[in-house]
Amino acid sequence: MRPAMRTVALAMVLSMCAGAAMAADPVLGVWKTKPDDNGNFGHVRVETCAALICGTLVKAFDGAGKEIDSDNVGKRIIWDMQPYGDGFYDDGKVWSPDRNKTYNSEMQLSGNSLAVKGCVLGICRDGGTWTRVK
Repeated sequence: MRPAMRTVALAMVLSMCAGAAMAADPVLGVWKTKPDDNGNFGHVRVETCAALICGTLVKAFDGAGKEIDSDNVGKRIIWDMQPYGDGFYDDGKVWSPDRNKTYNSEMQLSGNSLAVKGCVLGICRDGGTWTRVK
């Protein structure tokens, strides 16, 4: 194989491996949020968006666990979250529907638990620990 062809082949293999590594990120999946100020909670599907992590509300529930209709279903809850390794994600945003505020956020993954924290204008809020649904 010619050197130029070898370089192209190597670049293709490396890009496929990088894509496979991102696809295998352990935070990917569906997460149950902590109940909000109103007692409601949701299921957020976390996935990759380019090289970053994002999440969309896919179901909403009332305090009794009954699925409810919500205008927030389908809305982006997490975006621009950068994976830093060892289950740590930072430099992203999390939108809190109950307060209609967007927080500069970080997340820490530990097994099937995801600790979410965020700050806006110097006021920080513990988003609680989310649990993996699937």
